Amino acid sequence: MSAQSLHRSAREALLGWQTPNAADESLRHTMLAFLDSAPLGCLREHAPGHITASSLVLSEDRQQVLLTLHPRVGRWIQLGGHCEETDETVVGAALREATEESGIEGLRIDPILLSAHTHPITCSLGRPTRHLDLRFVVWAANDAPIVVSDESTDLRWWPVDALPETAERETIDHLVQLARLRST
Repeated sequence: MSAQSLHRSAREALLGWQTPNAADESLRHTMLAFLDSAPLGCLREHAPGHITASSLVLSEDRQQVLLTLHPRVGRWIQLGGHCEETDETVVGAALREATEESGIEGLRIDPILLSAHTHPITCSLGRPTRHLDLRFVVWAANDAPIVVSDESTDLRWWPVDALPETAERETIDHLVQLARLRST
């Protein structure tokens, strides 16, 4: 059953996460406790909150980041979304979301968790919930052509040092720094 394999993979990702600070370590323990109490916590129908999977898509040369102008959020953010019942793992869900939202074939994902975040949102459930987001880094060929999906208002490559004003700049800058540290 994929709900079980998603749950198991989310736990494994969190257990293996080498957190960079005390706040992230606290978040890691909170997410693990959530998963211990919510066997279906990786599926969107778990209304109190659910695990989501995001991808920071970077060009191989680490100079460009692919961001989506999210229709609900109204800001430029990393790609990602809900885990689906057909996903076996959260890593697979993150890669599927990145591929679907970018139109780029041949993306490569680092299976080690990059970061995590939680935020309240009214998502496709139509009522307030909480996303417990597991974030991974995904690599794309330099200048990979993109295709805007139905899930985006817009989709663009941005220089990592010149993000748009309406980007979640602090978050994207932090994720890019983490990804660059990992790849050195």
